[in-house]
Amino acid sequence: MNILISGGSGFLGSTFSKEIMARYRLQKKPVHITWLTRDSHQAHPSDITMMTYDELANSDTYFDVILNLAGAGIADARWSDARKEQLLNSRLKPTQALLAFIARGNTKPKLLISGSAIGWYGNQGDKSLTEGSGFQEDFAHKLCDKWEKLALQATDFGVPVAIVRTGVVIHPKGGMLSKLLTPFRMGVGGQLGNGKQIMSWISRDDWVAAVIFIIEQQLNDSAYQVNEDTRTARHTPSNKVAKVYNLTAPNPVTNHTFTKALGAWLHRPTFFTLPAFFLKLIFGEMSTLLIDGQKVLPQALLDAGFEFKHQTLKQALEQQTAEK
Repeated sequence: MNILISGGSGFLGSTFSKEIMARYRLQKKPVHITWLTRDSHQAHPSDITMMTYDELANSDTYFDVILNLAGAGIADARWSDARKEQLLNSRLKPTQALLAFIARGNTKPKLLISGSAIGWYGNQGDKSLTEGSGFQEDFAHKLCDKWEKLALQATDFGVPVAIVRTGVVIHPKGGMLSKLLTPFRMGVGGQLGNGKQIMSWISRDDWVAAVIFIIEQQLNDSAYQVNEDTRTARHTPSNKVAKVYNLTAPNPVTNHTFTKALGAWLHRPTFFTLPAFFLKLIFGEMSTLLIDGQKVLPQALLDAGFEFKHQTLKQALEQQTAEK
């Protein structure tokens, strides 16, 4: 299997690359990973091939799967107008490059998996949300929606698309948890706002396993067939041409519960509270990510038979004990 990844060196892409190569080699299945990059000199593992966007524009390499994860971190800086533009462009421009590559190729990929986030649903409090739910319009929704709609244009070329709306990924070496470890270890960690907001999370191990599951499910789908003589893809009508998956664990928690669980895991007190007004003062509009919750459930994954390794936050944190 040949896989192209935009954002391959990131928190999720790098772990996915390592895991799928290890798994397929153990099964004696060929697999090759290419990371799409703007920097031809970027450091990378020796078993990863690098390709620049300029090289992609002239490449006729065949990829079975494209995994589109490129995008600036939504919580890395205050949402000024310039930052909002950067967040949008960092997602749309790589996706446009991938669409141009798909459009030009004679042999189409078997699947495009394109990143998104549960921010697509907007702030809906403690209402249970599945892939069929509606949305509340805010900046996070608009950002995700534009990214998703652009990626879905790959279906115009006969390429199935899976949109993965990711929740808070739990692992000490990246994402939100890595940013919280220092204050919590210092004993100054605490809940945000009233602590009642719902946090929809997923362990990094389950995120990687879910993406591999989606790939294998699609490639085994009888609605997609490949003529091995010509290596030309041909599609029969299918309701699986485009599908959305919530990449969240089945048991979301309140911020209060998360705070207490993290403190217990680190054996540190969690007496402090950061009031909502203070978070709004410091982070501005971006504070919605901290004080407004979303109860997002992985209905599509569960319906497809995916089994979560870490169904509870306690399980996810205990898995990381050796990596504190």
